[in-house]
Amino acid sequence: MARVKTIKTNFTAGEISPHLLGRGDLTAYQNGAAKLRNVRIFPTGGVTRRSGLRFVSAAPGPGRLVSFEFNTEQVYLLVFTDFQVSVFSGDAKIADLATPWSEGQLAHLTWTQSADTLLLVHPDVPPKRLTRKAALDWTLSDWKFHEKDGRIFQPFYRFADEEITIQPSATTGQVTLTASQDIFEIGHVGTRFRLSDKEVEINSVGGPRTAVATVQETLIGTGAQKDWEEAAFSPVRGYPVCCCFHQDRLVIGGSRDLTNRLWLSKSADLFNFDLGEAEDDEAIEFAILSDQVNAIRAVFSGRHLQVFTSGAEWMVTGDPLTPSAIQLKRQTRVGSPVDRSILPRDVDGATLFVSRSGKELREFLFTDVEQAYQSNDLAVLSGEMLRDPVDQDFHKSERIMYLVNGDGSLALVTVFRPEKVTAWSLTTTDGAFLSIAVVGEDVYTLIDRHGRHSIERFDAELLTDCAYSGTVAEGDDGRRIWNALPWLENWEVDIIADGVVRGRQAVSNGAVTLSDPAFRIESGLPYSHHIEPLPPFLQGASGISQGTAFRLVRATFRMLDTAALSVDTGSGLRSLSFEYFGESRFDQPIRRVTGDRTVRALGWRHGDPKPLWRIEQADPLPCTLLSVLTEISTNG
Repeated sequence: MARVKTIKTNFTAGEISPHLLGRGDLTAYQNGAAKLRNVRIFPTGGVTRRSGLRFVSAAPGPGRLVSFEFNTEQVYLLVFTDFQVSVFSGDAKIADLATPWSEGQLAHLTWTQSADTLLLVHPDVPPKRLTRKAALDWTLSDWKFHEKDGRIFQPFYRFADEEITIQPSATTGQVTLTASQDIFEIGHVGTRFRLSDKEVEINSVGGPRTAVATVQETLIGTGAQKDWEEAAFSPVRGYPVCCCFHQDRLVIGGSRDLTNRLWLSKSADLFNFDLGEAEDDEAIEFAILSDQVNAIRAVFSGRHLQVFTSGAEWMVTGDPLTPSAIQLKRQTRVGSPVDRSILPRDVDGATLFVSRSGKELREFLFTDVEQAYQSNDLAVLSGEMLRDPVDQDFHKSERIMYLVNGDGSLALVTVFRPEKVTAWSLTTTDGAFLSIAVVGEDVYTLIDRHGRHSIERFDAELLTDCAYSGTVAEGDDGRRIWNALPWLENWEVDIIADGVVRGRQAVSNGAVTLSDPAFRIESGLPYSHHIEPLPPFLQGASGISQGTAFRLVRATFRMLDTAALSVDTGSGLRSLSFEYFGESRFDQPIRRVTGDRTVRALGWRHGDPKPLWRIEQADPLPCTLLSVLTEISTNG
């Protein structure tokens, strides 16, 4: 009989898929875990109970959260819901505006920002610009393309067959346009057409072959003309799918009816798409043509202009980008989701995007050796963490990518590329996460709590969800009844008063009542965190032993600033906070302890691939685990 000591020094591989239970040879197995729930993984290797969620505001329903950064001091949260956007500064709502996007359309809403303006696009709605004029003055307006001498410099395209002609009744004023085949629709009213490069604007449509228009530039004649085109964006043809800024140009990626086309504005003239004579500073337009469908889903400005389509990823090069120097090269064949828009995010020079399957988080990264991009899957070892994501954002200082899953859970990925750290964990709450946005240093979420929608913010000072915290005024003698919780009416909440855990009680009439007065309080929904290692991969005198009988003798947990530790080593959970921390959680202020705590265990196991121990804790108390030393007895 032999005894083996093993030490787990970090969790930098995160939660590992059960499909890898037989791969104890992997470094990821040694640094991974079987379950990491409601914890945050530090790039240095430790894990801690996640922050609680502070209630910010009720929301009228499902929607999307967008970050708006005016400068380093002024950042805002935009909450898009059904035909409405609310603007928050900090946790306070400062403006409400009507919008043209329904709740059902928000999944395909995309955006990009320049200074005080946010450009928003949707394939079925005219593109808009949200402008901050002052802290409390926000406006939503249509895009206005550059106009000169009656000509609008917007993208145009010939949608109809080349043999179809249009004949104007005159060259100036109000004219009747007659087409040789059916082309006109009611939605063309207000749309610009170009006949031999001269513009007219449709006033009314008399039928599929006739329309009345106002001439904006004198036409060349009244004969039937094959040389004509119409505005690329209109109610008939749809609107842009996505946009970004790159090399001082506005880039538009695809539209509803031109899914594989790219438009780049004139240099330093963002709303001027005049192709001109193809001079270096003039606009650029081209289509992505290949052996597969390439509906553009996102455009991203990185080391190069990156184009993410439904079937592949592309690189657009040119230094600088000019009509004569531009090159388009396909890099990888992964594809992006088509049922909604999930914006790619930059992480240390790599662009992270969700694959079309919804099962992969890909890292689109340029390699100097190959002079090309690769798309490595960051979820290959933790596939169960990714469940058809619907939203994502990256917190730079915490080095965490947040992904909202379709099932309402929230996947967290600690990404630290210099140390090759990719650590997954899963966060849940009493309800479903719908959207996420990193605003400055704060992380906001939109949550559906069983029909009650709320905007909440992760707060390191809190230990509960949908939480309220308050203090009495200076000079007050304390308070027993604490109001301001109407959003949790009839729900049971955990209560921490003056640093003491007071147990749970139901919210009644928007308040909780304490047995004795308190000066400060936190109350909110409870949640549990779980930490389980992978089963031990034992090696006896004759080599690796699979199916060998073994037992855990003792485990020593190294904790940091921890107030409670509940551990199960095979005979049920036992709370080390009573036995080792030396005080009751429920009648004394929270005391954080740093150091080692040891627990002994009994019971042999025979080839059972289960963890030696697990940590599970619902009490609203801080817990940070740095490493675990285990001593195992084996008969192998």
